[in-house]
Amino acid sequence: MTRLGGALAHGLTLTLALMSGACVRPEEGPPPGVLVVSVEKQSAWVRNFNPLMPGGGARWPTAGGVYEPLLVFNSVRGEYVPWLATRYDWLPGAEGVVFTLRAGVRWSDGAPLTADDVAFTFELLKRSPALDAGGVWRYLERVDVERGPEGERVVMRLKTPHVPALHGMAHTPIVPRHVFEAVADPVTFTNPDPVGSGPFTQVRVFRNQVFELGRNPHYWGGPPAVEALRMPAYPTNDAASLALIFGEVDWAGDFVPAVERTFVARDPEHFGVWAPPVGSLVFLYPNTTRAPFDDVRIRRAISLAIDRARVVEVGMYGYTTPANAVAFSERYARWQDKSLDGSPEDAVRFDPEAAERLLDEAGWPRGPDGLRRGPDGTPLSAPIDVVSGWSDWVRSGQVIARNLRAVGVDTQLRTLDFSAWFERVQKGEFDLAIGWSDEGATPYDFYCGLFNPETVKLVGALAPTNWHRFGDAESAPLFDAFKRATEPAEQRRLVDALQRRFVHALPAIPLFPNPSWGTYSTRRFTGFPTADDPYARLSPFAQPEALLVMTRLRPVDAPAGEVAP
Repeated sequence: MTRLGGALAHGLTLTLALMSGACVRPEEGPPPGVLVVSVEKQSAWVRNFNPLMPGGGARWPTAGGVYEPLLVFNSVRGEYVPWLATRYDWLPGAEGVVFTLRAGVRWSDGAPLTADDVAFTFELLKRSPALDAGGVWRYLERVDVERGPEGERVVMRLKTPHVPALHGMAHTPIVPRHVFEAVADPVTFTNPDPVGSGPFTQVRVFRNQVFELGRNPHYWGGPPAVEALRMPAYPTNDAASLALIFGEVDWAGDFVPAVERTFVARDPEHFGVWAPPVGSLVFLYPNTTRAPFDDVRIRRAISLAIDRARVVEVGMYGYTTPANAVAFSERYARWQDKSLDGSPEDAVRFDPEAAERLLDEAGWPRGPDGLRRGPDGTPLSAPIDVVSGWSDWVRSGQVIARNLRAVGVDTQLRTLDFSAWFERVQKGEFDLAIGWSDEGATPYDFYCGLFNPETVKLVGALAPTNWHRFGDAESAPLFDAFKRATEPAEQRRLVDALQRRFVHALPAIPLFPNPSWGTYSTRRFTGFPTADDPYARLSPFAQPEALLVMTRLRPVDAPAGEVAP
């Protein structure tokens, strides 16, 4: 999940720096053909190219640039793009998936990439569960290799039918058996000299402050038009944004405050930004294990009291849109039942009068002091937990708190450092909290973490999703049926039913979709996705989707050619 995080906080610093006459930038740039990218924020680089290492310790773009998956999910178009596999087919009854491998793929050392490498990768995850970040072995029974006249195939057999498991299997980066089978401890292995299948595998430079990855001499898609990727070490968003604004970066995922004025206006012919709202939904989570948030009328009243247009304007600087009734971002636009927007149960409209009526109906009338009080006189009081320093969410929370106080709910924003906030939400030890949501190729993954009874954990246990501890018993058969549904029409029918259940039960309160932030400069390279050419997400954070971009970019003086895949 990619979020703006605390990036908005550096706006004043950046603006002052730009106004200062002391800002003098060096004139010398990178050599022709070298694409400068800003993704990670590090004061010094650590040489790590292990795509399976837990905790995200590997350098960008290890998981989608040095190494590659079987398929790449294009979140803008809502479809899988063949990559190391040319196709996938479901076994009868969704008992497994058959991946047909692309012929002629070689590792960067010249060795052939075969089905044995794919099977080895998944067996490695099984032997070292710490590497299985996507949890594919929760669903896998075994992995088989088949060879025939049509080429090599890998058969992923499942313990029980589970169609949504495709996403984790398809996006697992494949590693070379002849390298990793000799590694004593793959969990701590930093893989300093990678042998990959991706377009950029050759470590040309690696220093504390910069590293470069050159082209794979054996890339199956042909030599990339970009000669190399250069990643300078920027310790802060301020440093990265200044480099971007002064034209020293070609492609970035950094938020830039007042971007049209501070960045695009400096060179409108070449500088651009595109931030489609296809990221995960941001929610106000009510802890449904605590009264009165176990009452849907209270959750609905809180939702109706929130002025989402104001939240987006003030908290998010207008870079996203208010949530719709079913809480889908544009990632799931083709699934959305738009008839539920404006329906009687639509709770994302701003209607404080309706919120007041629901609070009265639920037994929480206003007292003499204007606060809502229960039958025993206890005020309806709950802090809103948010991460300190994530100023977009802090500002959003401040607007929400004012909205709730206006209808008589006694609330204040409570800022916590990330570790404290994350522990509270995972354990279910909060009243209200602003947080992100899960995402995947289909709305199943998204809704599963919001109201599937299977994801509910006891308070005190660490929950990766469903922090608010809500399970909708009526939805359980729909979730179970989706696991076996391979036909698009049946999947759509089930998702339509799940959307109606979400609107009715309102397990959590949707606020806005996270924008997928990306900026670019066409002074030296062309081919970036834009609103006019939305072939993929622009954000380099979107791995492995960034493969669709890096294989399409080319220097401004390079002739046009076919895209690798």
